[in-house]
Amino acid sequence: MASFSNPFDPNSKLGKGCQCGQHNSQAAHDEAEAMNTQQLGDRAVEGAIMRALFPHDETRRNFLRTVGAGTAFAAISQFLPINFMQEAFAETGGALEKTKLKVGFIPITCATPIIMAAPMGFYAKHGLDVEVVKTAGWAVIRDKAINKEYDAAHMLSPMPLAISMGVGSAPVPWTMPAVENINGQAITLALKHKDKRDPKSWKGFKFAVPFDFSMHNYLLRYYLAEFGLDPDVDVQIRSVPPPEMVANLRAGNIDGFLAPDPVNQRAVYDGVGFIHILSKEIWDGHPCCAFSASKEFVTTMPNTYQALVKSIIEATAYANKDENRKSIASVIAPANYLNQPVTVLEQVLTGTYADGLGGIQKVPTRVDFEPFPYESFAIWILTQMKRWGQIKGDVNYQKIASEVFLATDAMKLMKDAGLVPPKSNTKKFFVMKKEFNPAKPEEYIASFPIRKA
Repeated sequence: MASFSNPFDPNSKLGKGCQCGQHNSQAAHDEAEAMNTQQLGDRAVEGAIMRALFPHDETRRNFLRTVGAGTAFAAISQFLPINFMQEAFAETGGALEKTKLKVGFIPITCATPIIMAAPMGFYAKHGLDVEVVKTAGWAVIRDKAINKEYDAAHMLSPMPLAISMGVGSAPVPWTMPAVENINGQAITLALKHKDKRDPKSWKGFKFAVPFDFSMHNYLLRYYLAEFGLDPDVDVQIRSVPPPEMVANLRAGNIDGFLAPDPVNQRAVYDGVGFIHILSKEIWDGHPCCAFSASKEFVTTMPNTYQALVKSIIEATAYANKDENRKSIASVIAPANYLNQPVTVLEQVLTGTYADGLGGIQKVPTRVDFEPFPYESFAIWILTQMKRWGQIKGDVNYQKIASEVFLATDAMKLMKDAGLVPPKSNTKKFFVMKKEFNPAKPEEYIASFPIRKA
């Protein structure tokens, strides 16, 4: 019978000092193991990038068969910093609880950081393989997120507050660790109303907003009320998914909408509407959409959660630079993302746009991407939810705001990403020239003559 040396026997001739028997020393063993771990990490990053660039399996396989994996990654590395991504992934120590994730989004420019983070490698940089899933409407995205079909989701800023309080759905503790965009909305009217620029003449109009729990709903109501119109009496406001808004405007089912872009610009592009006013003219710097996740996801997968939020924060910082806007427009235009003409997205993202009335406007801050979730944003949203009867009774504004809008987490993760976060979790701001003091929410509500509360 042949004899075999036991690698764990100190007298064995194989691999003295090495636990596996394949190396001359334990140090050599450790070095080889580390190299193997790194190679596994490198392949995880490369695989994530390929799946982001070629989401359809057969297309991806055909491409790799045609050019070969080595040639493919050599070509891609000219455009994406794969080595840097691999190094960043290695720094995580492979401690992510889950790497393959699904994140739902609605096809609007507000979702730009969430979408672009896939094809541009921001998720892969942090060791994540994220499938971004186009979703039909806000109620659908809410329900899929609550049912754990999505690990995280693009949501309207008020939605995590509503979900946490059980308004419009069963209560589920929810969080908003990052704002996706500020500004980036507009009131658009049908061309037949181009001579009705005074909101006082809008009695009887039918308006669309994306969702009941949306900044669009609250900003439209605020704007109408400031001109003396009761939004529950003098006009009709209905919820319409953003992809369906232009068709409804063309068909005459609505007179206008306060909508996210690119819906407003698409109405102009199609010759059916004009931009009445940008939302930044109502409140400059207002939040709109957000990156959100359940509190359960945050607490049970903390490493994955941090990697995901870092990816979003870094993508948001990249999107906020003017010089990157045109290239981003090309990345998010395809059918699997926004399904829009590149020129429409460029007009939105660069702020040089046709207004639908024959003019060209230049507003570089038409939309911006700043991730910090100020708690005062949450408190303002809660005041409007109470003002219009969506919530009633006593509201612990500060407690809800701090539990849902994770400003402290954002501050830490922004620092980790090399960004400079604000020094405070809250701030004062003005909405239509009226100052909002987050320390006095009930006084703010009581100051409005038109309200349900």
